[in-house]
Amino acid sequence: MTSSFEFNTYPARLSDAERDKALKVLRDGVAMGRLSHDTFVRRMELALAARRVDELAVLTADLPVESRLSRLVFGSVEAISGFTVRLRRAWQSERLPKLLLPHPATGHPLRIGRDPANGLRLTHETVSRVHAELSHQAGIWVLRDLGSTNGTTVNGRRVIGAVVVREGDQVGFGRMSFRLAAN
Repeated sequence: MTSSFEFNTYPARLSDAERDKALKVLRDGVAMGRLSHDTFVRRMELALAARRVDELAVLTADLPVESRLSRLVFGSVEAISGFTVRLRRAWQSERLPKLLLPHPATGHPLRIGRDPANGLRLTHETVSRVHAELSHQAGIWVLRDLGSTNGTTVNGRRVIGAVVVREGDQVGFGRMSFRLAAN
């Protein structure tokens, strides 16, 4: 008796580990500049749709596989560059002049800028006439940028609107930087 029923056997699904390994090689290829973004996206789609290991091998054949040595080298460079950034910040923070926080009982915000009417006058050309305002509200200090041209920063990050500040924070007005300190 012959059956008209046909059996189709498909290869077993690729393991997630095999697929992840190929995707890592593709990501590394983009990071090293060996693949364009468009090529990466297309190959990633093909890798996710691949059913066999040889299909993955074709997608990564022109890319080098990262060795332990290269991981060690790149990891070391990353650690060293991070250290130099932390060292530079620590060195800078010790050398910054202190900006004493006003006594909270005054109740008036401290205006900062080039204008002589400000409570803190900074005459540097990168500081706006009315640059920022420091106020004490509900037990916390708030620094507000007042639309300055060259920006206000707290710990290296640009202030958009207002931000809470504390003693020890590094604040910048244009290119002038200070370390906040209590009376």
